[in-house]
Amino acid sequence: MKQYGPISFASSCGDARVLIVCGSGGVGKTTTAAAIASAIAASGKKVLVLTIDPAKRLATALGLETVGNTETQVSLPTTSRIGGQLWVAMLDTSASWDDLVRRHAPDHDTRDRILANPLYRNITQRFVQSHDYIAMERLHELSESDRFDVIVVDTPPSRHAIDFLEAPERMKDFFSSTLLRWITLPYRLGGERAGRLGYLASKPFYQVADRILGSQFLQDVAEFFLLFQGMYNGFVERATAVAQLIGSTDTAFLVVTTPEPAPMHEADYFTAELAKRGLRLGAAVMNRVAPPAMQAISGQAPLCADSVAVASSFLERVRHDSAASGANSGDPSMSAMRRIAVAAAETHVQQVQLAEHQRRQFQRFCPQAGFRVALPESADPIDNVESLMSLGRRIVDAPPAPSARGPRSASKRRS
Repeated sequence: MKQYGPISFASSCGDARVLIVCGSGGVGKTTTAAAIASAIAASGKKVLVLTIDPAKRLATALGLETVGNTETQVSLPTTSRIGGQLWVAMLDTSASWDDLVRRHAPDHDTRDRILANPLYRNITQRFVQSHDYIAMERLHELSESDRFDVIVVDTPPSRHAIDFLEAPERMKDFFSSTLLRWITLPYRLGGERAGRLGYLASKPFYQVADRILGSQFLQDVAEFFLLFQGMYNGFVERATAVAQLIGSTDTAFLVVTTPEPAPMHEADYFTAELAKRGLRLGAAVMNRVAPPAMQAISGQAPLCADSVAVASSFLERVRHDSAASGANSGDPSMSAMRRIAVAAAETHVQQVQLAEHQRRQFQRFCPQAGFRVALPESADPIDNVESLMSLGRRIVDAPPAPSARGPRSASKRRS
């Protein structure tokens, strides 16, 4: 299938049940995610915006005091279509792990022993992949529940978003690792009693580990992972299901950036990673574009190639008129006029140069995305549902941006 020319947000992302918003830190990613969710909800759908970014910006964007692990409904303006609902949640790693254990432990005894294990809280809160993996588990649970028409996911900054995508596979690898097999070997061969009565001390590996870590620590670690291994098959099944969901046409990615070099580099990096994995890039948003650049991007007021020359000509005319009127460089009023004219000309030249730079940045920004939009810097705060919905409509209802490359292939999708 070929896409000729630009397409709309609805055509590019309208069929997605899961929309994953990505980008570097500080580019307005959380606000963009909440804005799009608000606009989709106002159209009559039941939408959840879930932030897995530990930074707590979602509550601020929605004008709420707090956003918790449990989904909370947000009131929509009366202008929203009947049936539309907006729900929000922010991933709480500790609470989500507790819920996971309660749901999937094979029996009450295993559940209680896991929750009471001295290492459980430290591992689930501090283990490098713990937050990323439980985010995937939460997304799986929400998508399987069919409680929402659309789930908008606000991810951590780009590099950590890659960890989010890779978390299920890494967790599977960890549970099958050589180190874990060595630690749990005494329990698996001799049972818990054998492990506690001295089997650990009979092996060179455990003698060294015991001197460094202590036998009680090893026993706690072994018990913890043995208990979790009883849930291993469930981990694998859900990780596989999440991977299939992420790679299906039900999921689309939206990349957010600003025109600065570092965020643009991160956007390029992330879109390359999506392409490498065969994932669907549905849309791209460039935030905080200067107003003159917005006009150039939209095509409403193309930049004049000779605008710098026009500014210079204006400055020369002011100087000529000053000389003809007999004013000299010592005249305070004429000196001020000259300074104003020079400042105005310099400002105009700088604005033109900035606009042209940002126009070129936008042209090369995510050309493979089905839908692209540039948004100007907002003068008003975006801190409530109404302002978010207004921003969201500017995104989802925006006319398609001009294509930078002409005909291109549709984003690669994997079923």
